[in-house]
Amino acid sequence: MSEIRVDISDAIAELPVAEYQEKINAIHEQLHSGQNGYTGWVEYPTKVEGDLVWQIMTTAWKIQKQCTAFVVIGVGGSYLGAKACLELLQSPFYNEFFAKERNLPKIYFAGHHLSSVYYHELFHRLRKEEVAVCVISRSGATLEPMVVFEMFKNFMKERYGDEASERIYVVTGSKGKLREEAEQEGYTTFDVPDDIVGRFSVLTPVGLLPIAVAGIDLESVLQGARQAQAATANPDLNTNDCYRYALTRYLLKVQQDKRMEVFEVYDGKLRYFTEWMKQLFGESECQNGQGIFPVSMQMSTDLHSLGQFLQEGRQDFFETAVIIEDVTYDIMLPEGITDHAKTLHQMNRLVRESVKEAHLENGTPNIVITLPEISAYSFGKMVYFFEKACAVSCMLSDLDPFVQPGVERYKEKLQELLKNDTMQTAEIE
Repeated sequence: MSEIRVDISDAIAELPVAEYQEKINAIHEQLHSGQNGYTGWVEYPTKVEGDLVWQIMTTAWKIQKQCTAFVVIGVGGSYLGAKACLELLQSPFYNEFFAKERNLPKIYFAGHHLSSVYYHELFHRLRKEEVAVCVISRSGATLEPMVVFEMFKNFMKERYGDEASERIYVVTGSKGKLREEAEQEGYTTFDVPDDIVGRFSVLTPVGLLPIAVAGIDLESVLQGARQAQAATANPDLNTNDCYRYALTRYLLKVQQDKRMEVFEVYDGKLRYFTEWMKQLFGESECQNGQGIFPVSMQMSTDLHSLGQFLQEGRQDFFETAVIIEDVTYDIMLPEGITDHAKTLHQMNRLVRESVKEAHLENGTPNIVITLPEISAYSFGKMVYFFEKACAVSCMLSDLDPFVQPGVERYKEKLQELLKNDTMQTAEIE
């Protein structure tokens, strides 16, 4: 199977390998040394135990037989990875048609916002389903998912009485109120590793349990991640595309003052993958007035709105196009449309090339990252590739990729507002 390919030729004239190789080596050694308390993800794909994977798979099979609707409650890294995987690998009409056809539960996500309209409609919809719920929170104390979990506990107890606990699954850290409650109530639990923060946790039970419930092959996902781990084991900038991408983004920031990265996709199946990337990069490197603001656009849709900004707006950004080389299905175009494209995928490629040529006229740096195909194996590779690239890019700027003090600040303010409120049950760390 082919590798993820990175083309930086339209972004930077020449990568200064000799100048930065020593620093890259030091960063690589730091990541792999295990001395940082949150680098457990670096070697996780090869260290994850087979017994854990089997436990996740058997639990997923139980959930598949137990319910027709599976609700995943989480926010940020607790849901985005699984959502990205399902969007990439399942049908766009999975809940409407394909789940029933394949005897799999519909998958709904909750806890990532507090929209009353959404939950009114969701609870109404779920009254026609057999339901199981999974709450995912490393701290077990984040407000949004904990508030929604309280609502779902009431819903489940009304529906199933004392048997509700058999339909509630918890993925959380080793300590905290959610852990204590899970043990007290007898919920099935999985651990979020203490040495992995949320946005780097897709390949742990955080992402793997919902992915398995949706019928996706976990071993293929992990094999892809292992391949990416092996491909990035040598820090040589001449051969390591992951590190070349990380260094290129850093240089565009410090040398050309590019403060925004536009992640562009030309297939809607990658839309939520770029949502995960936005969280990964935004929460990791936007600190102390530094960082590159991540934006995602789906083409051709956004060409007819934000495309105007890309072409004629303030040029303080660079573009990173994430391209799928071989799509699962293609459609022949009717004869006479064009001699240059026989299929819809070929036409999509022409659109991509025209966008790049038009924007290069402005001198806008363009990075192209080509994914080999749409598969569980490819998803695992993509996750590990971008996690590693993000960490290296942050550390080039002497930033800690595993903290998010800005997020904690809003939580502190919210806690102050809740001090005299009855909602204190949802404490915030």
